[in-house]
Amino acid sequence: MATDELRSPLLPPRRPRRVSSAAATLALLLVAGLGPLPSACCGTSRSRHSPRSSPPDPVELTLLAAAHDKGAVCLDGSPPGYHLQTGSGAGSRSWLIHLEGGGWCNTVRSCSGRRTTDLGSSKFMQTRINFTGTLSNDPALNPDFYSWNRVFVRYCDGASFAGDSQHGDQDGNGKLFFRGRRIWEAVLDELMQKGLAHSEQALLTGCSAGGLATLLHCDDFRARFSSEVLVKCLPDAGFFLNVEDISGQRSMRSVYSGVVHLQNVTEVLPKDCLLANKDPTECFFPAEIIKSVRTPTFIMNSAYDSWQVQNVVAPDSSSPDESWRRCRADIRSCNSSQIQVLNGRRWWMASRL
Repeated sequence: MATDELRSPLLPPRRPRRVSSAAATLALLLVAGLGPLPSACCGTSRSRHSPRSSPPDPVELTLLAAAHDKGAVCLDGSPPGYHLQTGSGAGSRSWLIHLEGGGWCNTVRSCSGRRTTDLGSSKFMQTRINFTGTLSNDPALNPDFYSWNRVFVRYCDGASFAGDSQHGDQDGNGKLFFRGRRIWEAVLDELMQKGLAHSEQALLTGCSAGGLATLLHCDDFRARFSSEVLVKCLPDAGFFLNVEDISGQRSMRSVYSGVVHLQNVTEVLPKDCLLANKDPTECFFPAEIIKSVRTPTFIMNSAYDSWQVQNVVAPDSSSPDESWRRCRADIRSCNSSQIQVLNGRRWWMASRL
């Protein structure tokens, strides 16, 4: 690990290195003003529709065909799924693929607990969901993508669509299937057969853990198309930080270490990072992943992401006092030293980007 990776978020930023004009990655930091801390994602496919628009049409869940034959299954062994709304007119040959988020499971116990939720089993997924935001078919709300083929890929592996392993469950009576990478590949293969292979332009996006998955799979997504097809990636709220929390521990690194080693995500990690003999856990962080991404990518992330404030900067494991608990909930309750910590986190992110 480089020396500057260990710098505390309280320390001032170092001058960012100049980046070549040929670099493929663009970055946008959405800086929050005073008020409640912004949520991790700007919107999801299940958010409410605007009162000024017509209610969206529910989109049916499609379970992956031949999932068991390919070993592409959720944590409990059920088939994964996705929701597809076909495009029309000028957008009939354009595709937007959105990878659902939902954190990670880094222990046998936490992964076993997911099996009875929609984040670990298709048995508990909603069969019909509303598409809004960039998935909406309302041109007033989504003027850029409303006519595209839009896909919401459900998340049920607990490792950002990256793992390939299996393990006995918590009770010793069954198995946990860590097959995120196979799910990614099988879903894309099925979508290619449904028209994705004939697209003129394609955008891969995702939120939170799905944003991390977008970075991990961005170049693989690009490789599925000919050079004539316009392909880009947009990870939303997926730039998770390898920084110390308020107790001086790296709680996020501990979580990622569990994910990386339990679920065997090595195959999707950037080869340049692994060849540099870095810990695979470090290679699971976006600051390392983006060094290898060649596909044009737009990184969107709040500079004061509420999830990361609550789980990376001041997680429960760091034993935050009452003042930090108030600060985590509402930035207007933060004192000057806490604001300095939050600004240090923002500086760290900006320097890596």
